[in-house]
Amino acid sequence: MMITAATLIYWTMLAGVALAAITGVLDAGRKGMDVVGACAAGLATAAGGGTVRDLLLGRPVFWITDQSYLFVALIAALAAFFLVRAVRLPVRLFLIPDAIGLALFTVSGTQIALDAGVPWLVAGLMGVITGVVGGVLRDILCNDIPLIFLPGELYAMAAAGGATAVVGLHSAGVHHEIAAIVGFVVAAGLRLAAMAFRLRSAEWEPLE
Repeated sequence: MMITAATLIYWTMLAGVALAAITGVLDAGRKGMDVVGACAAGLATAAGGGTVRDLLLGRPVFWITDQSYLFVALIAALAAFFLVRAVRLPVRLFLIPDAIGLALFTVSGTQIALDAGVPWLVAGLMGVITGVVGGVLRDILCNDIPLIFLPGELYAMAAAGGATAVVGLHSAGVHHEIAAIVGFVVAAGLRLAAMAFRLRSAEWEPLE
């Protein structure tokens, strides 16, 4: 049985919200935040990108119209907070779920924008915004330089790659399930490969 585009987007967004909330809490845990601060970071990470996307597209904000997103984000944040207190985890563990959440949000954001009927370039940009803005808010709340602004990080570029794949396959008439899977693999693959093999984008090197 084929999954409808709306159903695919819904479950993709739910998974992305849960993972984003976990990354926010894991990062906040490194800074010794209490449960309120950690959950605030988690909720900001989970809701930030989609909120900006919906406001720019003139759509109802997703977590206001469907509070299940908030419940999922809060439950994931609390679970991650108490797990971090009970189990010693690697300091940069949050980067792995962050890469997966980035890909999930990028794919869902791009498909939502395409369903809204915007031009392909705008749809791709909305996918990138959905993918990266939550992480920017998380890093700001945790007093870190956002990953998107660090020299050479394949973060926004990974999101752009995934969004481009979704837009291109959509334009070619490929079914939304296939387009979503390919976009996810591209975005997550680029980000994870960059972390594993220290792949870097071109950096500014002014001439002397």
